[in-house]
Amino acid sequence: QLQLVESGGGLVQPGESLRLSCAVSRFALDAWAITWFRQAPGKEREGISCISSSGRPTYYADSVKGRFTISRNNVENTVYLQMNSLKAEETAVYYCALLARCSRYPNEYDLWGQGTQVTVST
Repeated sequence: QLQLVESGGGLVQPGESLRLSCAVSRFALDAWAITWFRQAPGKEREGISCISSSGRPTYYADSVKGRFTISRNNVENTVYLQMNSLKAEETAVYYCALLARCSRYPNEYDLWGQGTQVTVST
């Protein structure tokens, strides 16, 4: 069964960095696009970045442009999200999801990881 497993979340202070990982198991990653979403308490799930199957970053939400970088390593079957200059309002559960093409709309996705908590706080 295809699985996505996120890791790398944690507690950081404002201005600090984290790198999230999305590991894909039991399936080759190279034919698929991966999108990172986040969901804060009481808010809708938000698409923040997507990378296409070719490895080209396709989408960054305006709120993260210039601070977040998405990348993929098809040999390791893993997609990364480097997050710099984190802000307190970015505290959320971060999820990765898989689709044939990039889309920022969560209702188009059927396969999700379990999420990893990112807390940005002093």
